[in-house]
Amino acid sequence: MIRVAVSGAAGRMGQAVCETVDGAEDTELVGKADPALDVSLADVLGETDVVVDFTTPETALDNAKACLDAGVHVVVGTTGFDLEELRRAAEASQANCFVAPNFAIGAVLLMEVAQRIAPHMPECEIVELHHDRKLDAPSGTAKRTAELISAAGGHVHEPIHSVRLPGLVAHQEVVFGGAGQTLSIRHDSIDRQSFMPGVLLAVQKVSGLSGRFTVGLEKLL
Repeated sequence: MIRVAVSGAAGRMGQAVCETVDGAEDTELVGKADPALDVSLADVLGETDVVVDFTTPETALDNAKACLDAGVHVVVGTTGFDLEELRRAAEASQANCFVAPNFAIGAVLLMEVAQRIAPHMPECEIVELHHDRKLDAPSGTAKRTAELISAAGGHVHEPIHSVRLPGLVAHQEVVFGGAGQTLSIRHDSIDRQSFMPGVLLAVQKVSGLSGRFTVGLEKLL
């Protein structure tokens, strides 16, 4: 049984993660850390195997480093902070850190398809749309998509287009253009439950990862 604590447990994503962990057969929810609950991360680290962090860009790095310092594996879904600093902390730790800009399987598949298209139709633009409470723009998913497309030989036009509106959850479209044609691929998360299978997969796999620092859900599929 994997003992799991959730950092940011009072938020929308945190609540969904708590419900998922609590309902899975091989995980046990042992802690909920959140300022709104008057419970700090330090209060739950002692009895935890894995911490899942869905907090804010301002706190996620320190939270993840605290987990690593305590020898606790950490799964990070928060975006918008310095990943290189987190990489250095993970490589100096005895615990593993897994980071995913997006935990939806469909979003990962979009990135995989985009890399396949990029060498043949390199010119493209990215439009990402999220709820109005999302703090970072462009999203971590869009940045990761752009990195992968560029590495595959594509040319992502700047800027990445960010939309923040109530009623949205998480959406991304990549539009490729060539002579006399366009090709669009799009993924829509219409409910936060779309992220939960990926979160649970990361919780189950993080302790067995060969490297201390891993980015991208595609590494686990």
